[in-house]
Amino acid sequence: MAIPTSRTSENAIITVDTTLCKGCALCIEVCKDFSLVLKDKKACVSDNPVFGCMACGHCMAICPEGAIKISGRCMSTDDLFDLCDAKNAAGFDSLFGLLQKRRSIREFRDIPVEKEIIEKVLSAAKTAPMGLPPSDVNVLVFDSKEKIRAFAEDFCRYLEGMKWLVSDWFLNIMKPFWGKENDELFRGFVKPCIEIYTEKMKQGVNVVNYDAPAAMYFYGSQYCDPADPIVAATYAMIAAESLGLGTCMLGAVHPMIQNGRRAAKFRKRNGIRSKSREGLFVIMGYPSVKYRKGIKRSFANIDFAK
Repeated sequence: MAIPTSRTSENAIITVDTTLCKGCALCIEVCKDFSLVLKDKKACVSDNPVFGCMACGHCMAICPEGAIKISGRCMSTDDLFDLCDAKNAAGFDSLFGLLQKRRSIREFRDIPVEKEIIEKVLSAAKTAPMGLPPSDVNVLVFDSKEKIRAFAEDFCRYLEGMKWLVSDWFLNIMKPFWGKENDELFRGFVKPCIEIYTEKMKQGVNVVNYDAPAAMYFYGSQYCDPADPIVAATYAMIAAESLGLGTCMLGAVHPMIQNGRRAAKFRKRNGIRSKSREGLFVIMGYPSVKYRKGIKRSFANIDFAK
């Protein structure tokens, strides 16, 4: 039985051209579904895969003879391309330099982000690894600050009807049920967020998404691995940085538009296809500020397994 996603509910089909296959078995080595076996010194499709072909494409991409084709689950041989030479790929030093230079930018020049730049960021984000192909990540693209402001205004109107969720009486009732950590989160983060978003918007100041020139909202489907939108958003952020844009990840909007009928209406009104366990906004634009120093960061812990 195929593993379903919102995009497909069937397995992909693997075809092996035995006239080209030389039995190197590389395809068998990289297929972790055990969809391929070696028989009479030729690769062939197994009768006992774990799930059935998910169209990861590993076997087709590694075959030196071009003997394997995959069709289905949003994949075909048209999706193959030649990899760049290693000398043209980013090395660690250049990549690490880019990552160290990145800071969250919320101050932007009043310059639109070109369509070509947005397309490049999306192309890079598509390369992000996923829990299960084909990707179930959806992207809502805002390509002007006017669209971003309209979304923020609608979000603040939506939040006006949510203030009961952070009222003292409701938080006092819920504290015994959802525990200390959630109580602290709602009192120390969610409540101030709702208050500052709505009050500042009444003053004409947008602190929801800062009137950025462009933004992308990454979210999944009900089938999606919850990590997938986060990884894709991270790739988009790094790509945008490499193209000279400033970026900032915004995580507060997503959880507030997931549950209830009002949230469903908000999502529909704004072209968001489904609720999603995880999601992130990445705002971007040409920065109006320049940081002169980096700041070291740390993990909570780094433990080496015994």
